[in-house]
Amino acid sequence: MEINKTKIEKRMKHKMDASLVETIIKLKKTNPVVAKELARPKRRWPAINLKDVDMIKGDVLVAGKILSAGELSEGKKIVAWSVSEKALDKIKSAKGTYISIIDEMKKNPQLNGYDILR
Repeated sequence: MEINKTKIEKRMKHKMDASLVETIIKLKKTNPVVAKELARPKRRWPAINLKDVDMIKGDVLVAGKILSAGELSEGKKIVAWSVSEKALDKIKSAKGTYISIIDEMKKNPQLNGYDILR
């Protein structure tokens, strides 16, 4: 599936969050898959449970929200746009780490090395 950069730009015009628009603009060139996910309407963003994250080996990137259903069996690095409070507590108790997409882009602008969950 090809990623249409023009469509991403059209969707960005409807976004009100300035940090989200800035993130999409930066990612459009370096990681268009994540940019396309973030450019979608928020009601269509993925909401991923911890049990789904636990099935993936390695670090995980979610262009949406992490929810608290399930448990983590091991500590993982989870990068997402947002996380629920209960999920954050469960991540910390499993010795994992949560980092927002904006903070991770400061260290890793291309967001390489993650399995993307949709």
